[in-house]
Amino acid sequence: MILLAIVVLPLIAGLISVLAPGRTIAPLATLAASVTALALSVAAAASLVAGQPVVAVRNWVALDGFGALILLLTAALGSTAALFSWGYIAREKSARRLRRYYTNYNLFVASMLLVPVLIEPNLVWTAVELTTVLGVYLVAFENTREALEAGWKYSVLTIMGGAIALLGFLAMFAATSFGGGGPYTWQRLLMLAPAAPQGVLQVAFVLILVGFGAKAGLVPLHTWLPDAHSQAPSPICALLSGIKTTLVLYVILRFAAVLNVSASGSADVWATVVGLSSVAIAAFLIIQVTDYKRLFAFSTVEHMGIILTAAGIGGAAAHYGAVYQILNHALTKSFCFFAAGAALLTVDTRQIAAVHGLIRRSPAAGAALLLGGVAIAGAPPLAVFLSEFSILRSAIEREHYLTAGLLAAFVVIGFFGTLYHLNRMTFGRPEETEAGAAAARLPTSCLLTLILAGSPVVLLGLYMPKPLALLLRMAADGLSR
Repeated sequence: MILLAIVVLPLIAGLISVLAPGRTIAPLATLAASVTALALSVAAAASLVAGQPVVAVRNWVALDGFGALILLLTAALGSTAALFSWGYIAREKSARRLRRYYTNYNLFVASMLLVPVLIEPNLVWTAVELTTVLGVYLVAFENTREALEAGWKYSVLTIMGGAIALLGFLAMFAATSFGGGGPYTWQRLLMLAPAAPQGVLQVAFVLILVGFGAKAGLVPLHTWLPDAHSQAPSPICALLSGIKTTLVLYVILRFAAVLNVSASGSADVWATVVGLSSVAIAAFLIIQVTDYKRLFAFSTVEHMGIILTAAGIGGAAAHYGAVYQILNHALTKSFCFFAAGAALLTVDTRQIAAVHGLIRRSPAAGAALLLGGVAIAGAPPLAVFLSEFSILRSAIEREHYLTAGLLAAFVVIGFFGTLYHLNRMTFGRPEETEAGAAAARLPTSCLLTLILAGSPVVLLGLYMPKPLALLLRMAADGLSR
């Protein structure tokens, strides 16, 4: 029942946020529910690593290695975003809007927690659509013309993608229904795929890749992502970029594993082509970006492409690199948006050209933004560098030289593009009007979040805890079947 409790906790916090008066109870209940859900997620993952099955409802709600990794990341980012929200959203003058924010925040987190614990694919589609619908209000929370436009664009493109993916889900169900009755789960899909009509399977996967690719921010249906991430509150950006897109990619990778065990086994080609295209387009967009929140948004498009390319390379080493990259990207990208939120609180602008000498205005915000940019760009010895290096090495070992060369070239372009922008913002000479300004003071909860969220970004580049390494192996095994 631990899995059900994890999902129910944010629902309870959401109900409290609706009913409780004042401005303090809603953020407190949200943080308490998020931290408790994280503790339960750690316990569930630890049980799985120890060899104990984690099942709440047989054939419906259960956990395997890949699901446990995604659940753990969702709960972790939900906790840090809740803590950052406390100080960030406190500037909202209306207590009613503040409580509405936390109500929607908790519903959004609950829907995301559902995705990795469900093992019935059609229910997973429903949970993914819930994350889309419940995220619209949060994207448009600022209620400006730009925010409303971003929310509208987000909803239209991603809901359209969900409809296309639904056709793929139905085709997949039809293709595997020839195997007779029994529970319809991820595991049974893998068992039925070799005997299923191969043409139908391939059509189903392409529909799912295109439809859910729009939700994951894959090229060419990525255009909603930079708009949404530039307008949404920074803690919501951390969730959208850090885990929401990853959840959708998680589902795509589940179906890629199904196609790879079939007789056709052509998911690798699709994954490599779409993945490299996303990395390439994002790398060049990073160079010309003018908004530092959009910079990190395009970086998300890049990293979704890197993960998909790793899955396309195939083999145990590449699959391990893919799940390793999922872990590092989620933790690092959420930290990047917390840093961007701290910068926005300091300078009150998202324009890169308008920010100079940030580290003098706010040493905490400047240092965090620089660390986040260096980390997500893939600088050694930080965690993202290690996972990207493992992906490139696996491509060379499997003699995918063209893939390795193109991926390395695009990653390098993105690396220098990111550092070029952040170097100007962080170390540039302040404008005359800013030179004499007092150092900005960030809310305590925001400072604490930067410390908590930044620590694994650095530490995982130096040390990998054994239980986490085992969980990554289990997650990679789920892709290799």
